[in-house]
Amino acid sequence: MKNKYFIHSHISEKKFRQIIKLFSADLTAKQIAFFSGVSRPTINKTLKEVRKSIAYFCEKESPFKKGEVEIDESYFGAKRIRGRRGRGSYGKTIVFGLKQREGRVYTQVIKNCSKKVIIPLINQRISRTSIVYTDGFKTYDGLVDMGYKKHYRVHHGKNEFAKKEKKNIKNHINGIENFWGLAKVRLSKFRGINKDTFYLHIKECEFRFNYRHENLYALLLKIIRHNPLKLS
Repeated sequence: MKNKYFIHSHISEKKFRQIIKLFSADLTAKQIAFFSGVSRPTINKTLKEVRKSIAYFCEKESPFKKGEVEIDESYFGAKRIRGRRGRGSYGKTIVFGLKQREGRVYTQVIKNCSKKVIIPLINQRISRTSIVYTDGFKTYDGLVDMGYKKHYRVHHGKNEFAKKEKKNIKNHINGIENFWGLAKVRLSKFRGINKDTFYLHIKECEFRFNYRHENLYALLLKIIRHNPLKLS
Protein backbone atom coordinates (compact mmCIF):
# COMPACT_ATOMS: atom_id res chain seq x y z
CA MET A 1 0.00 0.00 0.00
CA LYS A 2 1.71 3.16 -1.20
CA ASN A 3 1.81 6.15 1.13
CA LYS A 4 4.26 8.92 0.25
CA TYR A 5 3.95 10.35 3.77
CA PHE A 6 4.60 7.16 5.74
CA ILE A 7 7.04 4.59 4.35
CA HIS A 8 6.08 0.91 4.77
CA SER A 9 2.92 1.89 6.58
CA HIS A 10 -0.25 -0.22 6.48
CA ILE A 11 -2.26 3.02 6.56
CA SER A 12 -3.48 4.30 3.22
CA GLU A 13 -2.50 7.80 2.14
CA LYS A 14 -6.13 8.90 2.33
CA LYS A 15 -6.49 7.57 5.86
CA PHE A 16 -3.18 9.15 6.87
CA ARG A 17 -4.39 12.54 5.66
CA GLN A 18 -7.52 12.10 7.77
CA ILE A 19 -5.40 11.32 10.83
CA ILE A 20 -3.27 14.42 10.25
CA LYS A 21 -6.40 16.56 9.85
CA LEU A 22 -7.75 15.28 13.18
CA PHE A 23 -4.35 15.74 14.81
CA SER A 24 -4.17 19.30 13.49
CA ALA A 25 -7.47 20.00 15.24
CA ASP A 26 -5.70 18.94 18.49
CA LEU A 27 -7.84 15.89 19.17
CA THR A 28 -6.53 13.22 21.55
CA ALA A 29 -5.30 9.83 20.33
CA LYS A 30 -8.50 8.25 21.65
CA GLN A 31 -10.64 10.69 19.66
CA ILE A 32 -8.54 10.27 16.52
CA ALA A 33 -8.86 6.49 16.76
CA PHE A 34 -12.63 6.80 17.12
CA PHE A 35 -13.19 9.17 14.20
CA SER A 36 -10.66 7.53 11.86
CA GLY A 37 -11.57 3.94 12.62
CA VAL A 38 -7.87 3.10 13.10
CA SER A 39 -6.84 1.10 16.17
CA ARG A 40 -5.55 3.01 19.18
CA PRO A 41 -2.12 1.28 19.19
CA THR A 42 -1.62 2.21 15.52
CA ILE A 43 -2.68 5.79 16.20
CA ASN A 44 -0.26 6.00 19.15
CA LYS A 45 2.64 4.78 17.01
CA THR A 46 1.71 7.10 14.16
CA LEU A 47 1.37 10.19 16.35
CA LYS A 48 4.72 9.48 18.00
CA GLU A 49 6.38 9.58 14.58
CA VAL A 50 4.47 12.74 13.66
CA ARG A 51 5.70 14.41 16.86
CA LYS A 52 9.27 13.34 16.10
CA SER A 53 8.95 15.06 12.74
CA ILE A 54 7.59 18.18 14.42
CA ALA A 55 10.42 18.22 16.97
CA TYR A 56 13.04 17.89 14.23
CA PHE A 57 11.43 20.73 12.30
CA CYS A 58 11.33 22.98 15.41
CA GLU A 59 14.97 22.33 16.29
CA LYS A 60 16.04 23.59 12.87
CA GLU A 61 14.22 26.86 13.44
CA SER A 62 16.38 29.57 14.98
CA PRO A 63 14.51 32.89 15.04
CA PHE A 64 16.43 34.45 17.92
CA LYS A 65 19.54 35.83 16.31
CA LYS A 66 18.37 39.41 16.79
CA GLY A 67 15.64 41.57 18.30
CA GLU A 68 14.15 41.42 21.79
CA VAL A 69 14.16 38.01 23.49
CA GLU A 70 12.53 36.90 26.74
CA ILE A 71 14.24 34.10 28.69
CA ASP A 72 12.65 31.91 31.35
CA GLU A 73 12.32 28.35 32.54
CA SER A 74 9.31 26.45 33.84
CA TYR A 75 8.46 23.21 35.60
CA PHE A 76 6.05 20.55 34.39
CA GLY A 77 4.70 17.47 36.09
CA ALA A 78 4.04 16.40 39.64
CA LYS A 79 3.56 18.93 42.39
CA ARG A 80 6.53 20.00 44.47
CA ILE A 81 7.37 17.98 47.55
CA ARG A 82 5.91 19.53 50.71
CA GLY A 83 8.54 21.37 52.70
CA ARG A 84 10.87 21.88 49.74
CA ARG A 85 11.33 25.45 48.59
CA GLY A 86 13.28 27.20 45.88
CA ARG A 87 13.87 26.78 42.20
CA GLY A 88 14.41 23.04 42.13
CA SER A 89 12.90 20.28 40.09
CA TYR A 90 11.86 17.78 42.80
CA GLY A 91 10.46 15.34 40.30
CA LYS A 92 9.31 17.91 37.79
CA THR A 93 10.50 18.18 34.21
CA ILE A 94 12.36 21.45 33.65
CA VAL A 95 11.90 23.30 30.37
CA PHE A 96 14.03 26.25 29.29
CA GLY A 97 12.35 28.72 26.99
CA LEU A 98 13.07 31.69 24.73
CA LYS A 99 10.51 33.94 23.12
CA GLN A 100 11.15 36.68 20.64
CA ARG A 101 8.92 39.69 21.26
CA GLU A 102 5.98 39.53 18.85
CA GLY A 103 7.49 36.32 17.51
CA ARG A 104 8.16 32.66 18.09
CA VAL A 105 9.08 30.57 21.08
CA TYR A 106 11.79 27.94 21.49
CA THR A 107 11.80 25.23 24.18
CA GLN A 108 14.39 22.79 25.45
CA VAL A 109 14.09 20.18 28.19
CA ILE A 110 17.02 20.56 30.60
CA LYS A 111 18.31 18.52 33.53
CA ASN A 112 18.81 21.50 35.88
CA CYS A 113 18.91 25.31 35.95
CA SER A 114 22.64 25.76 36.44
CA LYS A 115 24.72 28.23 34.46
CA LYS A 116 26.60 25.28 32.98
CA VAL A 117 23.36 24.11 31.34
CA ILE A 118 21.53 27.35 30.53
CA ILE A 119 24.29 29.73 29.40
CA PRO A 120 25.40 27.57 26.42
CA LEU A 121 21.78 27.51 25.22
CA ILE A 122 21.64 31.31 25.41
CA ASN A 123 24.95 31.63 23.54
CA GLN A 124 23.78 29.22 20.86
CA ARG A 125 20.39 30.81 20.24
CA ILE A 126 20.71 34.52 20.97
CA SER A 127 22.95 37.12 19.34
CA ARG A 128 24.87 39.39 21.71
CA THR A 129 23.35 42.36 19.94
CA SER A 130 19.86 41.29 21.05
CA ILE A 131 17.94 42.92 23.89
CA VAL A 132 17.48 40.26 26.56
CA TYR A 133 14.84 40.12 29.30
CA THR A 134 14.91 37.77 32.30
CA ASP A 135 13.65 37.59 35.84
CA GLY A 136 16.02 37.90 38.80
CA PHE A 137 17.16 34.27 38.85
CA LYS A 138 20.87 34.13 39.75
CA THR A 139 21.76 31.91 36.77
CA TYR A 140 21.27 34.99 34.57
CA ASP A 141 23.79 37.05 36.56
CA GLY A 142 26.72 38.16 34.45
CA LEU A 143 25.06 38.18 31.03
CA VAL A 144 26.27 41.75 30.52
CA ASP A 145 29.86 40.69 31.22
CA MET A 146 29.42 37.91 28.65
CA GLY A 147 28.62 40.45 25.95
CA TYR A 148 24.85 40.84 26.30
CA LYS A 149 25.05 44.56 26.96
CA LYS A 150 21.28 45.07 26.85
CA HIS A 151 20.08 42.78 29.65
CA TYR A 152 17.00 43.94 31.56
CA ARG A 153 15.53 42.18 34.58
CA VAL A 154 12.26 42.05 36.44
CA HIS A 155 12.39 40.79 40.03
CA HIS A 156 9.31 38.70 40.73
CA GLY A 157 10.47 38.19 44.30
CA LYS A 158 9.98 41.92 44.84
CA ASN A 159 6.51 41.77 43.27
CA GLU A 160 7.82 43.26 40.03
CA PHE A 161 6.12 41.89 36.93
CA ALA A 162 6.59 44.73 34.43
CA LYS A 163 8.47 48.00 34.61
CA LYS A 164 10.12 50.59 32.43
CA GLU A 165 13.88 50.68 32.59
CA LYS A 166 14.31 53.34 29.94
CA LYS A 167 12.20 55.15 27.40
CA ASN A 168 10.42 52.72 25.07
CA ILE A 169 11.81 49.68 26.90
CA LYS A 170 9.18 47.62 28.69
CA ASN A 171 10.85 45.15 31.02
CA HIS A 172 8.84 41.96 31.47
CA ILE A 173 8.78 38.30 30.46
CA ASN A 174 5.00 38.13 30.06
CA GLY A 175 5.26 36.64 26.58
CA ILE A 176 7.15 33.48 27.55
CA GLU A 177 5.13 33.17 30.77
CA ASN A 178 1.94 33.31 28.71
CA PHE A 179 3.27 30.43 26.62
CA TRP A 180 4.02 28.39 29.75
CA GLY A 181 0.44 28.85 30.88
CA LEU A 182 -1.00 27.80 27.53
CA ALA A 183 1.30 24.76 27.34
CA LYS A 184 0.37 23.55 30.82
CA VAL A 185 -3.35 23.90 30.15
CA ARG A 186 -3.00 22.00 26.87
CA LEU A 187 -0.86 19.20 28.33
CA SER A 188 -3.21 18.74 31.28
CA LYS A 189 -5.74 17.07 28.98
CA PHE A 190 -3.38 14.12 28.59
CA ARG A 191 -3.64 13.43 32.34
CA GLY A 192 0.00 12.59 32.71
CA ILE A 193 2.77 12.27 30.12
CA ASN A 194 5.60 9.77 30.25
CA LYS A 195 8.94 11.48 30.80
CA ASP A 196 10.36 9.61 27.81
CA THR A 197 7.90 11.34 25.47
CA PHE A 198 7.54 14.68 27.24
CA TYR A 199 10.11 16.30 24.94
CA LEU A 200 7.96 15.44 21.92
CA HIS A 201 4.85 16.90 23.56
CA ILE A 202 6.49 20.20 24.59
CA LYS A 203 7.90 20.61 21.06
CA GLU A 204 4.39 20.03 19.73
CA CYS A 205 3.16 22.84 22.01
CA GLU A 206 5.96 25.02 20.64
CA PHE A 207 4.99 24.17 17.07
CA ARG A 208 1.28 24.83 17.62
CA PHE A 209 2.05 28.18 19.26
CA ASN A 210 4.50 29.35 16.62
CA TYR A 211 2.24 28.45 13.71
CA ARG A 212 -1.14 29.09 15.32
CA HIS A 213 -2.09 31.55 12.58
CA GLU A 214 -1.30 29.09 9.78
CA ASN A 215 -3.05 26.07 8.33
CA LEU A 216 -1.47 23.36 10.48
CA TYR A 217 -2.90 20.56 8.37
CA ALA A 218 -1.29 21.84 5.18
CA LEU A 219 1.96 22.70 6.96
CA LEU A 220 2.25 19.25 8.57
CA LEU A 221 1.67 17.49 5.27
CA LYS A 222 4.37 19.63 3.69
CA ILE A 223 6.84 18.89 6.50
CA ILE A 224 6.14 15.17 6.46
CA ARG A 225 6.18 14.95 2.66
CA HIS A 226 9.68 16.46 2.70
CA ASN A 227 10.83 13.90 5.29
CA PRO A 228 8.45 10.89 5.17
CA LEU A 229 7.77 9.06 8.42
CA LYS A 230 9.27 5.67 9.25
CA LEU A 231 8.36 3.41 12.12
CA SER A 232 11.25 3.27 14.58
